[in-house]
Amino acid sequence: MQLFAFGLNHQTAPLNVREQVAFNVDGMENALRDLVDKGGAKEAAILSTCNRMELYCNAEQPDQAIDWLAQYHNMPRTDIEPYLYTLPREMAVKHSFRVASGLDSMVLGEPQILGQMKQAVRQAEQAGTMGFLLHKLFQRTFSVAKDVRTQTEIGANLVSMAAAAVKLAERIFPSISEQKVLFIGAGEMIELNAVYFAAKSPKHITVANRTLERAETLAQRFNGHAITLTDLPEQLALHDIIVTCTASQLPILGKGMVERALKARKHRPLFIVDLAVPRDVEAEVAELDDVFLYTVDDIAEVVKDGLDARQGAVKEAEVIIDSGVVDFIHWMESREVVPTIRSLRDHAERNRRHELEKALRLLAKGESPEKILEAMSNGLTNKFLHAPTHALNQVHSGDREKFLEVIHRMYHVPSEE
Repeated sequence: MQLFAFGLNHQTAPLNVREQVAFNVDGMENALRDLVDKGGAKEAAILSTCNRMELYCNAEQPDQAIDWLAQYHNMPRTDIEPYLYTLPREMAVKHSFRVASGLDSMVLGEPQILGQMKQAVRQAEQAGTMGFLLHKLFQRTFSVAKDVRTQTEIGANLVSMAAAAVKLAERIFPSISEQKVLFIGAGEMIELNAVYFAAKSPKHITVANRTLERAETLAQRFNGHAITLTDLPEQLALHDIIVTCTASQLPILGKGMVERALKARKHRPLFIVDLAVPRDVEAEVAELDDVFLYTVDDIAEVVKDGLDARQGAVKEAEVIIDSGVVDFIHWMESREVVPTIRSLRDHAERNRRHELEKALRLLAKGESPEKILEAMSNGLTNKFLHAPTHALNQVHSGDREKFLEVIHRMYHVPSEE
């Protein structure tokens, strides 16, 4: 069994390279079958996300699979190779365990990758490229990932600013699903926050931006509503949670605007996260009753606390992973001797049947059962011991000591004898 993994990720390749080797979800099954047909793989699974593209294979020649990858994406191998990592056997097992446990992610401990790996396994199963070895690998991978997440604090603390914002909001409101969320801006940070908040199924989402078109593009992703910045004075009071991050050089939410919104809300709490630098919200807003204002520095502290806690759990996670690797490699090695064991048993079975048939013929002739049993047992003994005794007599002097040690271990023969 030739297990190996290869690929590239956010640590080894820039986005423009990752884009070129990414696999489309709709074409994944065809790609897997093509890899088995043309790439020399007996088994294969492909993990393709925005941060990584990895192939897990059971194949005799890894180079053939790498050539297939380049050809599949119509790229010279030399364009891909500088960014690739190739991981044989133990390294492939450990990498799979670390990825599923969130130790190899852009955000340490993030849980999404585990679901993505399970999806990759389902696709391989549907394509018919998930064989005995990879099935066992991923079965063990998910088990180790579960142990890491339940026995350590790797996923218990906050890391990303978006996750931190959601967590802080949940301290103010019992359920975000009952709140209306307003995002001011339409950049990458707002988009990330929108993803995290949308996962909590808020009652309504609104996106405000200087240009309505960009606001509409983002709002449509989350079944939300788009407005312009000029609509904020009328819209502010209608929302419970506000996340803002624009490139404006002047505050967008002034103290007067927020005061009027609070009055219209009859002083129901207003949660505001300002991730902009310079700030989008006037500092004086923090002095208002019923306003919970968090700046980018406040959020960063929450993130830092989460990172520190997770880093402390990494060592614990690595111990669990290393133990899992040892167990899996031991299982692999035990499987590699199965053909030899099967051959030995087949050889012994042929000898047994031969002696049994000889004994039955003698019984049919009416000869003494005692003599027949004695002859059969002697015949079996001689046949079973012929190979090791012959090999022992033929072994060269330089190998004799090691061979004797093997014989002693096999037959439990004391060295003195």
